[in-house]
Amino acid sequence: MLNRCILIGRLVADPQLRYTQSGIAVTSFTIAVDRPFTSQSGEREADFIDIVTWRKLAETCANHLNKGRLVAVDGRLQIRSYDDSNGIRRKASEIVADQVRFLDRADSGSGGSGSGSYSDSSSNDGGSSDSPEPGFDDVPF
Repeated sequence: MLNRCILIGRLVADPQLRYTQSGIAVTSFTIAVDRPFTSQSGEREADFIDIVTWRKLAETCANHLNKGRLVAVDGRLQIRSYDDSNGIRRKASEIVADQVRFLDRADSGSGGSGSGSYSDSSSNDGGSSDSPEPGFDDVPF
């Protein structure tokens, strides 16, 4: 079985970083992905897709991404159910990212390159790896 999604789009807002009760970083953000066709009125439409990142990848995204940045996201589609404040059962779909590639340069004059590829080096069982991807700590900013 295969559950793999690759998307390229722009952030519609700054990422939101928070921590679980056990101290694990989680960042969520939404990207706008253009549809490959135009509407009858000739305008290009977009889909707005929620992205979730965990651990070091979450902190990296929160620290280096902001609204308008172009990113490529590689991950898996996750559908989860929850009860809203009125007790109504709802579903949410999101991409749990394993890798986020920054495709443009940051607007801030940080002096470094804003492009790079960052991965979640944790295993799928929720554990984390002590050794990040090769070159991960060689981030040029």
